[in-house]
Amino acid sequence: MKIALATDAWAPQINGVVRTLTETVHWLREFGHEVIVISPDQFANIPCPGYDEIRLALLAGTGVRAKLQNFAPDIVHIATEGPIGWASRRWCLKESLPFTTAFHTRFPDYLAVRTGLDPKHFWPILQRFHAPSKAVLTATPSLQAELAARGIPHSRRWSRGIDPQIFRPRLAPHPRLANLPRPVLLNVGRVAVEKNLEAFLGGTGPGTRVVVGDGPARKMLTKRFPDAVFLGALSGAELASTYAAADVFVFPSLTDTFGLVVIEALACGIPVAAFPVAGPLDILGADGRGTIHRMCNVAGAVDDDLDRAINRALRVRRVDAAVLGQAFSWQASARQFESALFEALECGSRALLAAE
Repeated sequence: MKIALATDAWAPQINGVVRTLTETVHWLREFGHEVIVISPDQFANIPCPGYDEIRLALLAGTGVRAKLQNFAPDIVHIATEGPIGWASRRWCLKESLPFTTAFHTRFPDYLAVRTGLDPKHFWPILQRFHAPSKAVLTATPSLQAELAARGIPHSRRWSRGIDPQIFRPRLAPHPRLANLPRPVLLNVGRVAVEKNLEAFLGGTGPGTRVVVGDGPARKMLTKRFPDAVFLGALSGAELASTYAAADVFVFPSLTDTFGLVVIEALACGIPVAAFPVAGPLDILGADGRGTIHRMCNVAGAVDDDLDRAINRALRVRRVDAAVLGQAFSWQASARQFESALFEALECGSRALLAAE
């Protein structure tokens, strides 16, 4: 299969979307597919307002069209709802080529946080974007149900994975965290207003709160919470060593569609504390024993009171957290993706035959 992946999120960005896409491309090529990536680095681009590390392609239409025509894909996967995504969508509709899309980011919620407007004002744009897609790939069952209620019913599951060579139990702790007052409570991710980090950093429990990541809210949060430790963005083995140094991984976000860092932390044997919202609930379940992968023992805790969730997570055995985290596989994730594309192609072929 010749697959074109069109995305407005790509390296050098460091986030869950980029990690998911790069791992998926790797495995698709391992499966024998021919894959090209159309990304912002191939065009003149500008920083996205409020997200300087995210680049927006300028005048992408002509370049996207040329790349797709030259490659002649069997199918296109459109990963994001940005300039490249819209340009790819237009070309696919014009050429009657089947395509799939993905719902990675709750843009209506993010925009609501930043503008003060109700998220309902932004959903019609996403409904329009995804309507012609043969399948909208989503990470969790709860997100599938939410999208159906929002007028986007044609979703397919596409879970996430971890690299077991990097994220594994019994790693040496990061030296900067090894001697901090315990318990060490860790958060990893973009330091931005929509991540709800104040709920974590403003907690009343004992210990040291550590944030790994960067973003526009870092300067403000550093001033507001001088006792917290901010390490900046880390990746690979160095990131894994910060998980290893923690006693609990705290995930305060209310808007993430999954939370890749949650399963990375679990895979390193770190119990997770989170709010009972989509993403954490899909990974941990209401009882902490998992939902996508069901376990015998508790791997973390969700609670409307984040301090209470942390206290419960502190009692979880690290080995039980690791068992749940290690159940997530990038290879299995890529197989789900591949299956969705095969089904989309079959659906497109049936539609052409019916038209004839």
